[in-house]
This record gives sequence, structure tokens and C-alpha cells, in this order.
Amino acid sequence: MTDPRLDNRVLGLYVHFPWCIKKCPYCDFNSHPLKDNTDQEAYLQALRKDWQEQYKAFAAQRLAQTPSQQFNSVFFGGGTPSLFRPELLQQLLSEIPHQGAEVTLEVNPGTAEYYGFSDYREAGINRLSIGAQSFADPQLAALGRVHCADETRQAYARARRAGFSNINIDLMWGLPGQSVEAALADLRQAIALQPEHISWYQLTIEAKTEFALRPPILPKDALLQEIEEAGLALLAAAGWQRYEVSAFAKPGKQCQHNLTYWSFGDYLGIGAGAHGKFSRDAKLLRTQRRTQPRLYQQDPCNGEPVSVVPDQLPLEFMMNALRLIDGVSQDTFAERTHIAWSSIEPIWQGLAEQGLVTTDRCATTALGLRYLDSVLERFL
Repeated sequence: MTDPRLDNRVLGLYVHFPWCIKKCPYCDFNSHPLKDNTDQEAYLQALRKDWQEQYKAFAAQRLAQTPSQQFNSVFFGGGTPSLFRPELLQQLLSEIPHQGAEVTLEVNPGTAEYYGFSDYREAGINRLSIGAQSFADPQLAALGRVHCADETRQAYARARRAGFSNINIDLMWGLPGQSVEAALADLRQAIALQPEHISWYQLTIEAKTEFALRPPILPKDALLQEIEEAGLALLAAAGWQRYEVSAFAKPGKQCQHNLTYWSFGDYLGIGAGAHGKFSRDAKLLRTQRRTQPRLYQQDPCNGEPVSVVPDQLPLEFMMNALRLIDGVSQDTFAERTHIAWSSIEPIWQGLAEQGLVTTDRCATTALGLRYLDSVLERFL
């Protein structure tokens, strides 16, 4: 599969499903409680209209110029897209040129029995991302999750029996009251399942969430650093390749869709609240759909693309690309921002003299990765 860090033609598609059983207190994604009368067919028709409009506006000409070019990835996120009926996903995928693409479905273990994993495989899904978050039931309760640890293990086993050979486990650390050993116990249980990919990311308190209104007591900075260092050492010893700040993969199993994001590639975003980014005529355009499902279904194509101000592009690019452990080539900066590397070279040289970035690629050193926020501040 094409590596989006090397090929400027890559194109991803993000599909948002905005409903959940209930909203988790830490979640700032666009999600709404699922109701019994939610009309999935109506939402599918809105997605199809949105897809067709964006395809005509952005992707059709580019793909026509490169007949062999397909969408490199399709990602069904949410919300809880595993609440969406498999046959409806299949109908949407049948319209999308994506031969050989990575097609990911996010799965909440608490909803894994709604539909069969075999049905999702038949629909065209070839990668699952299972939102475990923790293997400690008290922590799961504190996080407002609707599943228990055993349900994660059961969902994983059913996915394997259904033939899925590319599975990610989502896991959080820095949870309320969490110790180093508790965090490592979560990691050990994820590793023991032998998935192809682990996303191990720190819990942060986001604005406009329940946790922001009623903050839990989180580990202090010194303990967070201890958890992170111990977890990274455990993952490395178990043979996991860290290729992004929070992403670890077996060889050849990096998430292609997220690589498109991190390497500042182009992607369409359809669905309520979905974002997209696309380059056209040496300009970078962003799209965003209405967040309320009802309003989105009434007019799924509402909202004109907005041009990104060129002065903002260096920071936006670095906020993504410098999350990659190996970074990207310096040529990629010019290709994807339409700005010459020479325009930021003085800043880069200053960072290199401090030992924070490399001189031959657009990448941080180990020290720069540790102080990434400080590196990014130089591009403000």
C-alpha cells in the first residue's frame, strides 16, 4: 500500500457517524445519544449526496488524471459507527473507488453484538479499531464507558474468528488515580491480545466536556512522565514500532488513514460535523459539515470550502508532521503547503542548533519530540 509520506497523490475519505449509546465525559467529538427512531437509511442518503457533491468538486478530476489512483483509505469514525447497519456501509462503499484501500471501522466493545463482525467484513471493512480505553473495570466506569474489560476481550476474539487480520486497540493512560503499575497492566493486556496496532494516548481534559465542568483528579506531571517512560519501554521491549507520538504498530501495519492526516495529505470528510482538507489550484481548502444530524440530513452539502490563510500553514503542517517519529521529507512541506521550504529555513536552523530537529528531514530529534510544544511555538 502506498506510503502517504512518499506519494503526494494519496487521498483519504473520513465518514462520520454521529450517534453513541451515551456520551463519554471526556469526549469532545461530535456525538449524540442514539434514539430508537434514528433513521439510518435517511442518514445514508445524506452521506451519499454529500459524497457525490464533494467527489465532483474535489476528487473526480484528480482521480481521472491518474486512472490507477484510488482512495487509499476510508475511515468510519464517530460517535459509534459500529451501530450503523453493515448493509448500509456496503451500499456507500460500493460507490467509492477504493480498490486495495485500508477500510477502518471504529468499534465500541459495548455495541459489538449489535451486528456480526462477519457482516462488516462482507460489507468491505478490512480493519477494526476497538475502543478498549482500559482493561480495569473501575477505570472504565470512571470514564463513562458502556462496556467492561471482558466485553473487549470477547469482541476481539469474535473479530478474529470473523477473519479480521488488522486490528487496532485504543488505550488511554494518565487516567484518574492511575498508578504506573495500573497503566502497565492495561498495556500488558493489550499486548497479550496480539493486535497489529496499539494507539496509546494520554487522557486530556477538553473544553465543553463533562470532565471540563467536573474535572477528575488526574496524576501529577511527575507521575505522568513516569507512566509514559515505563509504557514506552514496555512497548519497545515487546517489539512494537513507535511511528507517531501515540501510535505503535507491527511491521507494515501503520494506520494508512492517520498517516494521511499526519503527513498533511488530502482527505474528504462526509457526515455530520465531518472536516475535510483538499488542495486545489495551489490553495488549501477546508470543509466542515453541520454538526446536528437533523440539520445535516436536511442539507448535507451546506457550507462552502474555506481557504486556509497561507501564514497559518507552516504551523498547521508542523502540528501534524512532527508527530511522526521519522517526520517527512522537506520536499513534502513545499508540496503540501505550496510554500517554499526556504521561507521557514531560518526557524528550522535555529531549532537544529538547539538539537531539537534534524537537518536532513522535517523531523524532530528525541529531545525535540519530548518538547514538541516548544518546537511548535516557534511557528506561531
